[in-house]
Amino acid sequence: MKNTPESDTTSEGIRIQAAAQYLPQESDPAGRNYVFRYRITMTNTGTHAAKLLARHWIVVDSDGRREDLRGRGVVGETPRIGAGETYSYVSYCPIKTTWGTMEGSYTFERDDGARFQVAIGRFFLVPNARPIELESQSH
Repeated sequence: MKNTPESDTTSEGIRIQAAAQYLPQESDPAGRNYVFRYRITMTNTGTHAAKLLARHWIVVDSDGRREDLRGRGVVGETPRIGAGETYSYVSYCPIKTTWGTMEGSYTFERDDGARFQVAIGRFFLVPNARPIELESQSH
């Protein structure tokens, strides 16, 4: 496993690319608050459309504190991604240490009602990560 601020994982025909960047202007090291921005790009490499229903994030800081975050959709949306289509979004994650990790899964549903889990590979929240590109890569 690479210890990088990026990950690229494909499961169930959905490719998840993640990248993170430290935001010093939003962080308060004296108050033990470090803020990271991350971009997720989902590409449906399969042959059937799928709708994202839910997320489960596992965030672990460098002191080993784990936080499980669950919720409906992403950034207030539940996108339907057709075969060959891409969906991207940007969000934020505060942690109490200078570095940590994020990983997890998304729950998707096919048009026939079948639900499945898609892995989000582990990526590192590190202060020396290069800036992420924020432009959408959607079709």
